[in-house]
Amino acid sequence: MSQSTPPMEATAPARPAASRGAPARLSRGMACDTAFRIIARRYLDAVIAQHNATCSGDPDALHQTRIALTHLRSAIRFFSPMVDDAERAQVWAELKWLNGQLGMVRDLDVAIERIVAATGDELSVIAELQSWTEKRSESHRLLTRALQSARYRRLIEHTSGWIARGPWSTSRSKEAVRLRAASLAEHAAGQLAEWEKKLLKRSRKLDKLDVEKRHRLRILNKRLTYSIESLEDLFSDKSLAKQKAALKQLRKAQRSLGQLNDDARGRTLAKSLNGTGSVPGVHFLDRRDAKKLLLIASTAYRKLGKAKPFRASDLTRSDEDED
Repeated sequence: MSQSTPPMEATAPARPAASRGAPARLSRGMACDTAFRIIARRYLDAVIAQHNATCSGDPDALHQTRIALTHLRSAIRFFSPMVDDAERAQVWAELKWLNGQLGMVRDLDVAIERIVAATGDELSVIAELQSWTEKRSESHRLLTRALQSARYRRLIEHTSGWIARGPWSTSRSKEAVRLRAASLAEHAAGQLAEWEKKLLKRSRKLDKLDVEKRHRLRILNKRLTYSIESLEDLFSDKSLAKQKAALKQLRKAQRSLGQLNDDARGRTLAKSLNGTGSVPGVHFLDRRDAKKLLLIASTAYRKLGKAKPFRASDLTRSDEDED
């Protein structure tokens, strides 16, 4: 039995707290607490902006929501331990819940796109696709219900309030005060260098990683990529070329790891939908395909490793730019 449509005010997305005139651009000497609020609000607003279109079934809006959500989660990790207060675990758990709601539909969108691109109008596959599209419709109904729920509204309101005035922002301990007042350039340089080192270390055994470990490497790759993108305001003209070169290699590795992940997810979905782990006429990656993608990613990481570690001097703007 269909349910009646809730009143409009019950389904409208919650709005974040006003920015109260916070600067739109980052600067090298900006305190970390101010920088976190700017970056986090930017991506929370991006999630909210795609709400209605995602509820309406727009695959691109759903994809953009997931990207913004990943940016937001990356920002929370980037400014850890400054924001590791008593509320962070709940905020993180709810953002993870939302990501999971979006993930199932996105996985099906990607799988269906692959099937259509690989097979065109082959009649043998059109019938097979019916179970996939039905599953997509069912998953989207559940997603829409989640996005129109009281839980989602609380998530937006709580996250917005936590970003603006969570316990992390008012603690008077010496360490908390130091972390909030630290310059963005110094913190960013240290965090980027640490994440780059961890990423390159894990990538050395890329060809031996199982699906789950390779997925975790991909997540770390995303965090580093998104963090560099978020900090673009800080890069001086001199160091901007270096960051673009780093992003080029990170994105190249990300694409290859993404194709491997999409293939693994596609196989899992195929098995859950038709019990065989395959779709007539659809080519899943064989060993040679997978090896080629791993080689592309490994080569990208080797090139990334040749660059000098991130330094505070890379995250500056000229005096003329800051005037």
